[in-house]
Amino acid sequence: MTVRAPRSAATLPPESAGQLRRALSNSSDVTVFVDGTAHRLPAEAQAAVVDLLSRLGDGDAVQVTSVSDVLTTAQAAEVAGISHSYLRKLTDAGTLPVEYRGSHRRIRRADVEEWLREQRDRRAAVERDEAPDTGSSGLLETGP
Repeated sequence: MTVRAPRSAATLPPESAGQLRRALSNSSDVTVFVDGTAHRLPAEAQAAVVDLLSRLGDGDAVQVTSVSDVLTTAQAAEVAGISHSYLRKLTDAGTLPVEYRGSHRRIRRADVEEWLREQRDRRAAVERDEAPDTGSSGLLETGP
């Protein structure tokens, strides 16, 4: 992977942000043109580009950076949206696989993303199980 410095973009002027927001709200098709040639993006790349453009359209400043397949504990915690200490507990418990490089822990991005998917699936299952039974009528069943 080529290491590149992060690139930041300031907020767009309000008129430009509004035009971009309207364009994105009317279409989910994003085509990139390079030297006049149209390129369709794969779904994941398209989602990333649309997210970037949506943030600009909302008036946010953005920063683009490359990511590595192997993360430090600080990077993995940031990706997962958890504290460093909780991430270390997950690795100590074997919940998240970890590689050691000397005394430094390294965690594969794919393992963090898989753990996040499992957490979302577990939460969704709990919410389904806790939802009141509406039966086939769609109305709340109140008893026998």
